[in-house]
Amino acid sequence: MKSPISREELRLARSFATELYVAKARRQYDARIRKHPVARVGLAPWHDNPYPLYDEVRARGAITQGMQRGYWVSATHDVCKQALKSRAFGTIARDQPGRSSGEVDLSLLEMNPPDHTRLRRVAAPAFTPRRMAAYEGSIEKMVRGMVDDAERQGTFDLQHTLSAPLPITVISDLLGVPDADADLFTRYGTALGSALDGIKGMLHARRAFAAKTALEEMFTRLLAERERDPRDDMLSILAAEKGDTVHPEEMLPLCQLLLVAGFETTVNLIGNAIHQLMLHPDQWRLLTADPSLAPQVVEETLRYDPPIQLTSRVVMQDTAVRDHEFRAGEWIVTILGGANRDPEMFEDPNRFDITRTDNSDHLAFSSGVHYCIGAPLARLEAEVAIRVLAERLPSLRLVGKVPMRRTTVIRGVRELPLAV
Repeated sequence: MKSPISREELRLARSFATELYVAKARRQYDARIRKHPVARVGLAPWHDNPYPLYDEVRARGAITQGMQRGYWVSATHDVCKQALKSRAFGTIARDQPGRSSGEVDLSLLEMNPPDHTRLRRVAAPAFTPRRMAAYEGSIEKMVRGMVDDAERQGTFDLQHTLSAPLPITVISDLLGVPDADADLFTRYGTALGSALDGIKGMLHARRAFAAKTALEEMFTRLLAERERDPRDDMLSILAAEKGDTVHPEEMLPLCQLLLVAGFETTVNLIGNAIHQLMLHPDQWRLLTADPSLAPQVVEETLRYDPPIQLTSRVVMQDTAVRDHEFRAGEWIVTILGGANRDPEMFEDPNRFDITRTDNSDHLAFSSGVHYCIGAPLARLEAEVAIRVLAERLPSLRLVGKVPMRRTTVIRGVRELPLAV
């Protein structure tokens, strides 16, 4: 029999529900009344194509007023890059007043040096060039098996058949999660990844919390096993560093980060790449004629339609960017998807061109100390998947509507219906 809800739990639930309602009302006001372009990204039809709104932000100025006092927004490449690289800007402090213990803690994303440097050094060996070379053969074998399944089906959803199970399988192997349930991990990763956008309702909160709790229980059990019986995997490395380099309270958030980062970026990178290739058949024909262009497809997708659309930085100390004076404690939202289409940086930026040579300085993986540690693995998985699809299924085509995820931080397709 369940214990009755205490008055304190009821008070917290009411407070949480009120906060959600107020936040939702504020977003609607900012979007529909104030017409702020960043708020409007959350409305239909902008989920399908938010990039004109980013152009609107840039047209307002290199640095423009955000939706709240003390918040600034930029979709200008050099401003975003400076905010991401400069030590005058940082990420949210873990001990910030008002931070809820129920929030999804993604650890490394929310730290500044030297703590960030310490934890990043622990995870870095899993993503070295030597490790990437070792992963490539097994990734190609996995992809070919998934493409075999797609070919047998004739008509299939790329996200369910390849884009999601591939990174889940790879990151599970890297971490050392045995016999991982790809569908279950996909639900967990999606639930936690969607929380980066902010909790949208009570059902969303329950799903994110349930995923967080289930992963914590699993990683607690596996870390205890690795302490007793180390193996050649990331969990064994973390277990060995516990107490010295990695504090006990950092272990579970770091495991969750590796899972979410290893999943969300790659599943959406693969889906967005193939989606754009289907929308641009001339580019698909170029690729099928020369599958070695797969790395260029990856880089152009990261520039043109990146999986992570925006991120925020807090001003750590008074500083100036482009003659704009920032005060400590203020925030800047860097719109990566907009910076990657800045005409000052990229020629004809709204054209998807896999032969482009000026896309190497995109900000899809951030920049500076928070540059995505898993970028080499995401690139490798996407390159192999795109190349094998072009080699094996050159007649691939869209066969239905493509629903987009209803998120603003993460951009990706929910389904990608294709026929061979």
